[in-house]
Amino acid sequence: MPRSVNHVASKARRKKILKVAKGYWGRRSNVWTVAKNAVEKGWTYAYRDRKAKKRDFRKLWIQRINAGARMHGMSYSQFMGNIKKSNIDLNRKVLADLAMNHPKAFEAVIKKLK
Repeated sequence: MPRSVNHVASKARRKKILKVAKGYWGRRSNVWTVAKNAVEKGWTYAYRDRKAKKRDFRKLWIQRINAGARMHGMSYSQFMGNIKKSNIDLNRKVLADLAMNHPKAFEAVIKKLK
């Protein structure tokens, strides 16, 4: 009896990967094995960098808060310690936005801490 292979499913699987690799350069966009490797590598980078993005934004927020606090004569650690003691429930994202885009509001928060 001849060997039975499901060409419909395997062709669909290849087509799905090649569709994902559509914008890639050279053989990465139209040769199955090269495209599969490129797409899988891209997916691993995407997974890794979704986690790294959170770390990077937290670092950026801390730098912005630190810069804003130092303009008013306070270090970042003193500022965050006083925020926690005075039960002000603003996270780093909001505090960084205030420090960058709304300096008057950030100054009001500093005055409330002092």
